[in-house]
Amino acid sequence: MNTQRNHVILGEDDFRMLKQFAENFSSTNANEMSLSYELNRAIVVENDELPPDSIRLNSEVKVRELTTNKEMEFSIVMPALADIKQKKISVLTPMGAALIGLCKGETVEWKMPAGMKKFQVLDVRQTG
Repeated sequence: MNTQRNHVILGEDDFRMLKQFAENFSSTNANEMSLSYELNRAIVVENDELPPDSIRLNSEVKVRELTTNKEMEFSIVMPALADIKQKKISVLTPMGAALIGLCKGETVEWKMPAGMKKFQVLDVRQTG
């Protein structure tokens, strides 16, 4: 596995919301590939200082799985708003946790239900 980690950059609002949710939701096991782990290592900045191409809550994201070259597009949302038919995935899913806080052009290797996968962020659009 790639030991080099991307920076996770989150705005104050997203960080507060996700941290509170993760603390209420997760067990004490903040393993290396969990939302809790990513939050613990996040760089938190003021909302207006976020890079425009950073993945935050409600971002529309386009990624490529590097082994198969399959491209996927979806939004990363809070669990209550998740709806696969509308291409909205929860930040608590392995994909959501892997991508939150990354920027366009970055790659991440993450354990998915089908095993280790490597993704590249192709595009990030902010909604709302």
